[in-house]
Amino acid sequence: MTDLCSGAHGAPQAIRVGIGGWVFAPWRNNFYPAGLVQRRELEFASRHVTAIEINGTYYGAQQPATYAKWRDETPDGFLFSAKAPKRIVQSRVLAKTRVQVEDFIGGIAELKDKLGPLVWQFEAGRKLEADDFAAFLDLLPREAAGRRLRHVLDVRDPAFITPDFLALARRHGMATVFTDSPDYPRFADLTADFVYARLMGTQSDIASGYPDAELDAWARRARQWAEGGDPADLPHVEAPRSGDAPRDVFVYFISAAKERNPAAAMALIERL
Repeated sequence: MTDLCSGAHGAPQAIRVGIGGWVFAPWRNNFYPAGLVQRRELEFASRHVTAIEINGTYYGAQQPATYAKWRDETPDGFLFSAKAPKRIVQSRVLAKTRVQVEDFIGGIAELKDKLGPLVWQFEAGRKLEADDFAAFLDLLPREAAGRRLRHVLDVRDPAFITPDFLALARRHGMATVFTDSPDYPRFADLTADFVYARLMGTQSDIASGYPDAELDAWARRARQWAEGGDPADLPHVEAPRSGDAPRDVFVYFISAAKERNPAAAMALIERL
């Protein structure tokens, strides 16, 4: 069997590059080695990328024992991001979801030092009320089991993407998602001490998912973010900020030509 320990070693710890999930049948033809049993796919994937965004938590939180199992199957230094359950983010009144939030975080805290950012995704059809949204951010815990929690706001209603929204995110120290897709709001304004980017432009006819020049550009931007910069060639609501402290960076290849996403992630890791 292919050595599961080879792969993403040497990638800078401040910049995490990964994919969405690890169970996807086409990856058994172009990413996972022949003969690898499905129960070892996370073990393999986590040694070839440096982070994974868990999508399954959007549809329902897992049992704490499941999170502990995932934690133990991945190497030191690896991180999971996770999408918050839709039963929370689709609630009519967000400010009344404290119990559900605490239940979700109480379970996923079993990832311990493997727990990365939590993504709160609000779909385009969701019209957010400013006061309710602000109250919701107030109730999100800042730590769990003695570890800091990092929250990411993925708001897809273009009308809500305003300077007031950015100021609210900054006040809470929460990141906003930069999404490389024409289908969702696309803004790179910095609101936290970490950056969260979802690249959704992989192409089936390119082995590495993205053209080399675009991967080179994303490597440059990731380094800029990590060094405290703010890439001016990306769209912003407000003027780019400069001179900030170094940041942790999370870059995920998500959706689009999903069969190419692991190759794109590994190609970006090589450039870093």
